[in-house]
Amino acid sequence: MYRFSAIPPFGVDRIHHFLLNVAEMRQRVARHFEDMLQCSIPTFEGLFPAEHNAIVKMLLFHLSEWHALVKLQIHLDDSLARLDEALKRLAAEIRRFQRTTCDAFKTHELLSEVAARHRQQQAQSKLEFPKKPASLAARLKSFNILTYKFHALGDYTRSIRMFGSTDSYMTQTVSRLHPWHQFEDVPMPFRGGFLTGLNIPLRCHLHSPTPAIS
Repeated sequence: MYRFSAIPPFGVDRIHHFLLNVAEMRQRVARHFEDMLQCSIPTFEGLFPAEHNAIVKMLLFHLSEWHALVKLQIHLDDSLARLDEALKRLAAEIRRFQRTTCDAFKTHELLSEVAARHRQQQAQSKLEFPKKPASLAARLKSFNILTYKFHALGDYTRSIRMFGSTDSYMTQTVSRLHPWHQFEDVPMPFRGGFLTGLNIPLRCHLHSPTPAIS
């Protein structure tokens, strides 16, 4: 997906600069997926035939709608009811996407996934006898909704009622308090608890927020 790299950073919490190919990006964290989701509709525009293009854009819209409602910092009974309704619409679009668009295309592993699997097979073959040749062919990949991440979507409303808004306990809030957050756009390794060359300790003191349970 080279279209993402043409999108400049913007916003208060800012959309970060995208790499040339986000599909090959390593060490992705939640904010990377969040940035991609918020910029996904224009970048996917026109990539598929008209029928599937409409399905993909509708899926991305409902996913963005659900994500925006989940990240509200103040919730009322009305907003939680809207979240439940948004989840129903999202679930319907996910099933339509799987049933219609996924069946129309054959998708394979990325080159990085093939290389990683090849290295793993080579490491395992050293312990086996007779040795099995490592395969370099890209395997077919299918869209699988039978995973915990999809299953957990239905638990967000109940979790917000029990523990408060997600900004009270999500790891993204904690990461923004770390001293290296202001340097996160600069590719700089850190070792031993310090940013190399800057002598900035990687620690912070947190005060536990009181959840605002509706």
